[in-house]
Amino acid sequence: MTKAKDTPLVIAGREFRSRLIVGTGKYKDVEETRLALERSGAEIVTVALRRVELDRTKPSLLDAIDRKKYVLLPNTAGCFTAEDAVRTCRLARELGMADLVKLEVIGDQKTLFPDNEQTLEAAKILVKEGFVVLPYTNDDPIMAQKLEAIGCAAVMPLAAPIGSGLGIRNPYNLRIILETVKVPVIVDAGVGTASDAAVAMELGCHGVLMNTGIAGAKDPLLMADAMRLAVEAGRMAYLAGRIPRKLYAQASSPLAGIIE
Repeated sequence: MTKAKDTPLVIAGREFRSRLIVGTGKYKDVEETRLALERSGAEIVTVALRRVELDRTKPSLLDAIDRKKYVLLPNTAGCFTAEDAVRTCRLARELGMADLVKLEVIGDQKTLFPDNEQTLEAAKILVKEGFVVLPYTNDDPIMAQKLEAIGCAAVMPLAAPIGSGLGIRNPYNLRIILETVKVPVIVDAGVGTASDAAVAMELGCHGVLMNTGIAGAKDPLLMADAMRLAVEAGRMAYLAGRIPRKLYAQASSPLAGIIE
């Protein structure tokens, strides 16, 4: 079988084979979390720092994450101000979780849409302090450009509201973002099933981050397999190049030389 020639996902100079980033919330227990991470094939795992037990003498979600196998991506889920987000990232650094962080500043409790102004403010501070910032943002190309301009290592536009499972609602904005920034574009939030992940990758996105799409499935471990394969298939389809869309039919077999 011919394999597509591909390059790794590169974030701030570090290479990753997997283009699937997974979260660790909503699983029934630590063991299911561990198995889902393994079957997803992910190399980067994100953890909501404000929602885990940080006392290492007590059982913790962090027990499911082999730090020798996975890159830990602490996130600022649950933060509603730039100040809170920056404080959370500083705590992650103090706990030895390195400088790679997912910045998430929420603007509305119901929709969980990001607060653009607070996100940009927090990103500026964190970048100056040496953090490798991966910001969760809406699918606004202008916001993506601003985040890139201040030094963010990637941009992470939503596909749909967090946990909604609605899939890629605005592929056109994602395409514009891909055309206007040079840093990796990683779809974050709203992926509900394997086809959603494949669509994101077929558009040319560099990766997909998901949690509920796997953890909320009836069989999370089987869905972890499906999402891994979907991301791989979508990437291969993007590299292969799809056929143009046409309004009318075009025969699969040429008409020239047909026997009459």
